Amino acid sequence: MTISKGSQAFPRTEYVRRLAAVKSEMERRDIDALVVNNAANITYLTGYTALSAYVPQGLVVSIHREEPTFILRRQDAPAAIHQTFLERGNVIGYPESLIGNPDMDGFDTVIDFLHELGVASRSLGLERGYLSAQASEKFKERLPKARIVDCTKAIAWIRGIKSDLEIAVMREAAAISDAAMLRAAEVIRPGVREADAVAEIVATLVRGANGKPGTIFRPLYLCSSPRTGTSHIMYSQDVFREGSQINLELGGIRHGYAAGLMRTFSIGAPSDRLRRLHDAEVAGMEAALNVVQPGATCSDVANAFYRMIEKQGFKKESRCGYAIGIDWLEPTASLKDGDMTELKPNMTFHLMLGNWIDEDFGYVISETFRVTESGAEVLTSAPRNLFELS
Repeated sequence: MTISKGSQAFPRTEYVRRLAAVKSEMERRDIDALVVNNAANITYLTGYTALSAYVPQGLVVSIHREEPTFILRRQDAPAAIHQTFLERGNVIGYPESLIGNPDMDGFDTVIDFLHELGVASRSLGLERGYLSAQASEKFKERLPKARIVDCTKAIAWIRGIKSDLEIAVMREAAAISDAAMLRAAEVIRPGVREADAVAEIVATLVRGANGKPGTIFRPLYLCSSPRTGTSHIMYSQDVFREGSQINLELGGIRHGYAAGLMRTFSIGAPSDRLRRLHDAEVAGMEAALNVVQPGATCSDVANAFYRMIEKQGFKKESRCGYAIGIDWLEPTASLKDGDMTELKPNMTFHLMLGNWIDEDFGYVISETFRVTESGAEVLTSAPRNLFELS
């Protein structure tokens, strides 16, 4: 039976381009083979998005082979055949006997393949920061002659600058975020259960926008009074009430690419304190976006925000955001004081201006933006309102 590749996010040429960039980095580091086990990096290099990373898996990129080889649990191998551009022979499923085995696991199959590849005594790249101590030690013990190089963030830095195709997918994700936020404004009402409102919001994240469905959804955070001083709790079993404040963070996702969005809601008139904080944060957001341009730094963006809200009597202790892309967070750059990462065209960030001031008071607003040749393109477009609901 021929497997259709219709579920691929991008054409094969896009993955070939990405692999070429990774191999160039491997050559710079004098690495013969790179074992990729971070799920987001595997998505980046192959298009694979199935949720199988809870057991060992590894994508082996050889400097001498055109395609990488994906080694994963046998029951997950069909997903790799469906979702990736890889030839069937470059997908290897290891047996179920390695699951829950105290002596061996899937990484033994990866190591066996490295021996077959003839690189067991050469230079080998590992994403050690994503491996357990036990797994890392296994590679060291079973490849005693290899020169092991830590490549934990090597692919993440390459991922940081998106192609135009990736930006197009992130725009689709952003449209889903906007639609879900506007749906939230329709369903959050006094007497409505938080769970029922969240069900409607999640339905929009799945149905998508403009004919493009969400391809997966991640948990959203809905923090209502008196829990608005929290940042990462889920909805409660409560109902919305008159006078309640609701802080909502969500994100549409297309083919693994996310676009974060945060807004604050008030059922009834907001307090003067909340309104003043909202006005200060919106002004700070505009100040931050105005300094975005190639050559500016992450620190420049954050400090533009900090200066603006401090003028209005507020302070934010946490960072102002982070690089975003596959699987939400990209661990390379933060919008915070002192991060001197230089902005470059087609970098993407979640300008996350959540401000948790007291145990029972906080506020959220955010946008996902792209660095352009001359400034910032804000991908999300929901109104920057303090939503007043009745």
